[in-house]
Amino acid sequence: MSTRLLIVDDNMLFRKGLAALLATHPDFTVIGDVRGGRDVVQHTLQLMPDIVVMDILQAGVNGLESVAQIKRRQPGIKVLLLTHFKTEDYVRTALRAGADGYLVKDSTPDEFMMALASVAMGKKYLSPDVSAHVVDSFLHPHQDGQPTSRLEQLTTRERSILQLIAEGRTNRRAAEYLSVSPKTVEKHRASLMHKLGLVNAAEITLVALEMGLIERPMPLARLAPDRARREQLEAPVRPLDDDDLGARPSLCASAMEEFPALSRAMYPPWSPGIDLAAAG
Repeated sequence: MSTRLLIVDDNMLFRKGLAALLATHPDFTVIGDVRGGRDVVQHTLQLMPDIVVMDILQAGVNGLESVAQIKRRQPGIKVLLLTHFKTEDYVRTALRAGADGYLVKDSTPDEFMMALASVAMGKKYLSPDVSAHVVDSFLHPHQDGQPTSRLEQLTTRERSILQLIAEGRTNRRAAEYLSVSPKTVEKHRASLMHKLGLVNAAEITLVALEMGLIERPMPLARLAPDRARREQLEAPVRPLDDDDLGARPSLCASAMEEFPALSRAMYPPWSPGIDLAAAG
């Protein structure tokens, strides 16, 4: 019987590429792929997969809190985190939240399949990129007298509220998103600001950026698509040369940014189509 998987990631192309890779392995069956967010736990409880493959960075919610909720409500469901973060803070926090595996997104497809197989058998799996001293520091925390990191000072709920406030939500909107009262948000907000020594929303945003809880603002060209599109249309057209034959579509480039090794395996060089202008 194959292992049932649920894929959670904000990038749809990445989810579909991962599902296509897994389709070639009969030991695993993808029963769903969803965007990250506050409904992840609900989707998991509805589908009841054997393993959830999940990113930490999700829109409006901290993936580590989702891990903790899933483990609290269905301990038998295993969670493999597939993420860009390689720091000790995230690894230790993920393991404490109950994650069964931790793999970085620039891993090879073979390593990804090995991680899935290990987690399916009930073993813990850590990416080789997560060095041995990370595991040692998790098993023997602060034995060298090092202070607790900023991330570890916060509870999972405080991290979620930090992320939501940094994304621009008010206390009321954050409360609605988390289905709690505004007073609860205010209490956790005051607590996290006291722990981190913050005094205003601007400092909250800067700390969230440092922790990787939110992404940096998109380039100006992406904020002004009409202008960027106009400049693209007005640019001179040059004929194709030999270098263009190995080019990839922009969507494939996006996939390579998310998971380079997987994308190289899934998206071979494309061939240019018919030159309609020449044909006419």
